[in-house]
Amino acid sequence: MKRIFLIAILSTLALAACHSSKKSNVEPPRELTDITPTVSVQRVWKESVGEGAQDSGVRMRPAYDDGTLFAASTDGVIEALDAKTGKTLWRNKTRTHGWFGWGDKKIRKDALYAGGPGAGEGLVVTGTLDGHVYAFDAKTGKQRWVAKVSSEVISAPVVLKDITVVRTNDGNVFGLDTETGKQIWLYDQDTVPPLSLRGNGPLLVARGVIFFGTDDGKLVAIRLDTGEKLWDLPLATGEGRTDIQRLDDADVGVLIDGSTLYASAYHGELTSIDGPTGRPGWHRKFSTYTSMDIGGNAIVGVDDASNVWAFDKGTGSDLWKQDALQWRWLSAPAVQQDKYVVVGDLKGYVHWLDLSNGKIAARERLSHKAIRSQPLVVGDMVYVEDVEGDIGAYRLGSSTP
Repeated sequence: MKRIFLIAILSTLALAACHSSKKSNVEPPRELTDITPTVSVQRVWKESVGEGAQDSGVRMRPAYDDGTLFAASTDGVIEALDAKTGKTLWRNKTRTHGWFGWGDKKIRKDALYAGGPGAGEGLVVTGTLDGHVYAFDAKTGKQRWVAKVSSEVISAPVVLKDITVVRTNDGNVFGLDTETGKQIWLYDQDTVPPLSLRGNGPLLVARGVIFFGTDDGKLVAIRLDTGEKLWDLPLATGEGRTDIQRLDDADVGVLIDGSTLYASAYHGELTSIDGPTGRPGWHRKFSTYTSMDIGGNAIVGVDDASNVWAFDKGTGSDLWKQDALQWRWLSAPAVQQDKYVVVGDLKGYVHWLDLSNGKIAARERLSHKAIRSQPLVVGDMVYVEDVEGDIGAYRLGSSTP
């Protein structure tokens, strides 16, 4: 059954609300107000990589490894940049693995990168909308291998010493040999609901176990070496008459702190879970469409109205709520230095919130295009990518009185 993807629908409606003079049930983005910055932020460089995600609905996010930033786009470009300067180290324009014909003509198409990239073990690995996985040498950009999987890949592969883990949009998880790309194991999700959020949350790998949320509202744990399922836990139970009312997607990423996991779902709950056993701890109502982050004593998330929340990780109780960015279709939040929360919005703004109280501490503008992917934090640097492939590097400075 053809799947309907909610994020694309909601984004279209939000943009329509901005440009239409007719009455609409869609809430317009809250207007930004002037702020007095309490921390200095400097843009170090800005570069463009291909055409970005465009209207594909995927969240293209750079990867960082050993001083190098790697980025890919839906028009077949994958590029390595010096993380300090933004200088291009190598660039690869990839064609698909195989020929596609229309009538009597056969054309080799650009690789439609949409998943990743992921980096590690001297490799950069990314997936495509037509179900291929490409691996490149991180130093030279030379293609090392290509593998075929069951469906489009729209989240970053996890590259480890022996196994590269890839999630496909039909719910399957593949364990591929990092050296050759050959399939080692397959975790097959039997059924996928007809309606889900567009995208797959990042896979979490810890202590030989892979954790991920599913489109039907469950958190699943499988073995890294074999793909065998260890346990699963429902995070949401869809209720209502329509598919949208029953939407209970938990495919928005998982957090870990010590041996405790934290996961949430759309139309579901934020839950703490004992990692080894899968037993739930505290839980509270919280509906989110994107991944969360953790810093200090706080779990930070964005709800389905783009309010930013912080919760006590020990109890789940509210620490603060920031509604000044409501309906601006924020990216997933990223915690920087346990002091600030960084989010992007649909107009290309990047916001820094004080982790202690939720107040907006700084604001910069990357572009006039939406930022859908989670900012990438590396020490005092933040790397942000918009939907057209513009990447900005920002340095966090000192607090101001």
